[in-house]
Amino acid sequence: MPPLSPASVVAALRSAGCVFAEDEAELILSTARTPDEVAAMVDRRVAGLPLEHVVGWAEFHGLRVTVDPGVFVPRRRTEFLVEQAVAHARDATVVVDLCCGSGAVGAALATSLGGPELHAADIDPAAVRCARRNVAPFGGHVHEGDLFAALPGTLLGRLDVLAANVPYVPTGEVGLLPAEARDHEPLVALDGGADGLDVLRRVAAEAPRWLAPGGCLLVETSELQAPSAVEAFARAGLLARLAVCEERYAHVVIGVRPLG
Repeated sequence: MPPLSPASVVAALRSAGCVFAEDEAELILSTARTPDEVAAMVDRRVAGLPLEHVVGWAEFHGLRVTVDPGVFVPRRRTEFLVEQAVAHARDATVVVDLCCGSGAVGAALATSLGGPELHAADIDPAAVRCARRNVAPFGGHVHEGDLFAALPGTLLGRLDVLAANVPYVPTGEVGLLPAEARDHEPLVALDGGADGLDVLRRVAAEAPRWLAPGGCLLVETSELQAPSAVEAFARAGLLARLAVCEERYAHVVIGVRPLG
């Protein structure tokens, strides 16, 4: 079989419904090392796999982050969470990326904050394996387990930044997600319970024990959920506010442990 031409790659992707077929074709052609790899990548993308799973990486906050098959793909809107964390805690020395998925947030924070002590955690073994590769260059440690139960007790009361990109899709709406997410990303990274806030509430309730005085918790949520999320943070004793980036349709709730 002759190698696929750039035009034929674009045509195959466009016929499969890829809106940005030209950009995706360029990415596949620049990533694949052989004509056979090009063909295999095109086949996987046409079959509906997320582009990031096809090429094996995603761009996030200026980094090339490894994304293994079956691991949650970091969203570009989540870069806003990283920006908010850096703006609030430029001198952070201890950072945790909870519900870390690929570890993209932790890696981005480590880069932006100049090499803090970095820990990440996820309940999904595949995510833990992937995150270890992404945070290793920054000396990061990745722990497997359910939220804070995964973290070493030596971190209690020491966190300057706790970034938790929790699942926040309401259970009843998971079936409405694009097939790329619904069929190829782990349900545990998407389903946030009846109103989408089950995991967020658990994180907010326990976060004050782990944060240093003045330390901040940052969680991404949706526009509709934001008021309830802010309320959950306040109920846990955190000084809560909402940050919004209209351009990226990003909503981040920030909660600070009081100094007193």
